[in-house]
Amino acid sequence: MDQGVSVWMVLVVALVAANLPYVSSRILLVGPRRDPKAGGWRLLELFLLALITLAVGFGLESTQGQRFPQGWEFYAAALAMFVTLGFPGFVWRYLRRSRAKVREFDDEEAA
Repeated sequence: MDQGVSVWMVLVVALVAANLPYVSSRILLVGPRRDPKAGGWRLLELFLLALITLAVGFGLESTQGQRFPQGWEFYAAALAMFVTLGFPGFVWRYLRRSRAKVREFDDEEAA
């Protein structure tokens, strides 16, 4: 796989993963439904999805050759970028929609 393709793949995975905690009211995306889900659960999900995204990036890097060691600066920048990529989901969840209109994608009742 080309290096450019793997970079874009990691960015797309990070964009999707950073917005997932704001879309669902289920704990860890598959657990029981909490209405409303506490902010601590959303932060935990955000952190776990950031770790998964880093693992995907490290996996793609190791398939292309030697994996380079990273310092704390890399992890701080990666976490800041991940939180920034999650901003659209945060806006959609807390700033854009009113409380009365909030409905979950995965919990809509079938008519």
